Amino acid sequence: MNFFRLCGDMSHLLAILLLLLKMWKSRSVAGISGKSQILFALVFTTRYLDLFTSFISVYNTTMKVFFIASSYVTVYFIYQHFKPTYDSNHDTFRVEFLVVPVGGLAFLVNHEFSPLEILWTFSIYLESVAILPQLFMVSKTGEAETITSHYLFALGSYRALYLLNWIYRYYFEGFFDLIAVVAGCVQTILYCDFFYLYITKVVNPVAPTDDLVHV
Repeated sequence: MNFFRLCGDMSHLLAILLLLLKMWKSRSVAGISGKSQILFALVFTTRYLDLFTSFISVYNTTMKVFFIASSYVTVYFIYQHFKPTYDSNHDTFRVEFLVVPVGGLAFLVNHEFSPLEILWTFSIYLESVAILPQLFMVSKTGEAETITSHYLFALGSYRALYLLNWIYRYYFEGFFDLIAVVAGCVQTILYCDFFYLYITKVVNPVAPTDDLVHV
């Protein structure tokens, strides 16, 4: 564990808590892509199957369980508890265009051809593009609630901090995982445009704004 990874984990945790808080306090899932959240649930489920095979630390196990549980709670809120507020008309991204190619790539490019390793690789590849339905939904509607923007920024920051974590580990531990680094770079690049909009329209707006961020 190093400073960058810890900050990345905390940013990831903050993103999820912000999302859950937004849904619970507003009693609404408006502006949230259910398809992105299903993909994230799939990411965490396939990545953390090692919960049944190995133990690293209490911190590691707690975080894994939280990410899995929170992803399914989020999906439940969107498709059951607050379903009347879910904007399915704008959440139209074709997720099969992500899952199928990612699944094929995981079979072809992995560290070891074993079920757990292929599923772990699949989760890494899928996470890099899982936010696309959410970004597509935001671009389609042309706006997002400020708290949704905070969620997206925290989520993007988590992956950017993990890039710094990998740089740190390479220089000080000699560790380098090409699959994770390339996927992390792709994921961070996808957020770049949103980072610019977030900084200019949420953090430092030129004029007072309401609760909606126009993109």
